[in-house]
Amino acid sequence: MEGGGTSLSELYQSSKRLLIKSRDGLERLERLEYSSKTASVDSPELSYSVQRDISQIHSLCANMDLLWRSVAAKSQRDLWKRKVEHVAEEADSLKDSLDRYFQRHQRRMQETQEREALMGRANGESSHVLRIFDEEAQAMQSARNSSRMLEEANATGIAILSKYAEQRDRLKKAQRKALDVLNTLGLSNSVLRLIERRNRVDQWIKYAGMALTIIILIAFWRWTR
Repeated sequence: MEGGGTSLSELYQSSKRLLIKSRDGLERLERLEYSSKTASVDSPELSYSVQRDISQIHSLCANMDLLWRSVAAKSQRDLWKRKVEHVAEEADSLKDSLDRYFQRHQRRMQETQEREALMGRANGESSHVLRIFDEEAQAMQSARNSSRMLEEANATGIAILSKYAEQRDRLKKAQRKALDVLNTLGLSNSVLRLIERRNRVDQWIKYAGMALTIIILIAFWRWTR
């Protein structure tokens, strides 16, 4: 079994070299992963190479598992069994580490996509908020314009009432002068009563005009709100 032993030894040496290469490649992947701030950084060629080497190690282990059983000496056979099992365990450990690396990378890629989608929605919501602010600003400007129009209408109403008050004072003065003139001329009481009734009618007309003005101002104020 010397030839078989030599073949088994060559397979074992090849598997050890691949273990070292795979472990070094996996360490490089992990350094690249933790040294980068960007979740999308990856080395597909390196990760594929590590995965291929680990698969080749498993294949070598399957071949060695057949060969060590053919070793004649029990002590040598047990020794090769332990060696092959140790290589297989290291290969399984590397495969688990590589699988965890792929899972972390996939999770980082998903988080990056979700973050980009969230940023896109945030930009859209910002535009929506700005549009709402513009609408509110327009509404406030309209309210200010309505308030200014109401103030102008109120000022106009006050000016009209002031004119009415001035006219009332002038009418009273004119009435007193007329009464003085009539008394001076000695007009009859019936003429004086007629003048008084006319004065009362004028007063009702005046009050009605004032009330109508107030009603118009109130209606305008309600319409502009």
